[in-house]
Amino acid sequence: MRIGILTGGGDVPGLNPCIKAVVQRATESGHEVVGIRRGWAGLLNSNPDDPETLEANTIALDRSVVRTVDRSGGTFLHTSRTNPANVRPSEVPDFLSDGVEGTGPFDLTAHAVRVTEALGLDVLIPIGGDDTLSFGLRMHNEGVPVIAIPKTMDNDVHGTDYCIGFSTSVTRSVQFVHNLRTATGSHERIAVVELFGRYSGETSLITAFLSGADRCLISEVPVDVDKLAPMLVADKAANPSNYSVVTISEGCVLEGGDMALSGEEDAFGHRKLGGIGSQLSDQIKSLTGHDTILQVVGYLMRSGSPDSLDLMVATNYAMMATDLAMEGASGRMVALRGGTYTNVPISVTGEGVKRVDVDELYDTDQYRPKVRHVGGKPMFLY
Repeated sequence: MRIGILTGGGDVPGLNPCIKAVVQRATESGHEVVGIRRGWAGLLNSNPDDPETLEANTIALDRSVVRTVDRSGGTFLHTSRTNPANVRPSEVPDFLSDGVEGTGPFDLTAHAVRVTEALGLDVLIPIGGDDTLSFGLRMHNEGVPVIAIPKTMDNDVHGTDYCIGFSTSVTRSVQFVHNLRTATGSHERIAVVELFGRYSGETSLITAFLSGADRCLISEVPVDVDKLAPMLVADKAANPSNYSVVTISEGCVLEGGDMALSGEEDAFGHRKLGGIGSQLSDQIKSLTGHDTILQVVGYLMRSGSPDSLDLMVATNYAMMATDLAMEGASGRMVALRGGTYTNVPISVTGEGVKRVDVDELYDTDQYRPKVRHVGGKPMFLY
């Protein structure tokens, strides 16, 4: 069997160990593994009639190639947000330009399928979030065997309790909040900590819950700054060190405003997020007269090596996915459900959205985590 593997979307800690475990599991059973560079872009930019493009966009993976990759974060295969089903004219490879007409965007899925056939791939293992796996589902529907592995630091892929990268992102964020207390307390200010999280506020919620932040703002609940600001001032006054801390998801919306977006839409319809923390910080200072510290954690949340939980889940997901591939399965996604490793139809990723259970986990009046019941909840809540 010849197995293709790729990573798409945002990088997270745990991708390299996942790739390594797939290679080890497959090669010890006598199978080949081909790494596809830069996610779905690797297929888009490969010309079956040009060996140089195939060499530039793929790499043969064996135990010697992946021997040390698990010691670092990110993905050594690199990544992209390319969607072959929605390609802008400027992104169409030169060798395909004669075959497209109009202003686009263009659906070049048929080319991606042709490349998998030219590479002799018996199955594809994409590692990604909703966007990456949505094209994985498309490839499956086009007849390409696909076994998906969910990853995203937001932990918001529908159909699984856990995605690779989430634990490390929360661990990092909790550490940053604690570290920031020294500067915030020294200057007697209000700290605004902006965290990644487009539509799901789980990273902000769990970080605040575990770090003891005074207030927590999530993507699911619009924020009334006129109500929030006095709360932070009261929190500050109640603290012997005279400071307070609030976490905020980058996808959070202030009442009467919009998401802080910039730039053009990517191939999956998303614009760049960032800036809501600055808006909140400015409004707090304007309303209260108290100085603020703004800390945008950003990419530091998903940088560096994975923690032990992400290392374990990434490795186990990889072994499960490889076993499914070797058994001839297709159209499946490995998952954790109810604390148990399992697999589900990849189509489940598009059957709903995974968001914070506001009624169970959040106090909308006080802008704080409020875990009403722990029994029966997944390990990371949600």
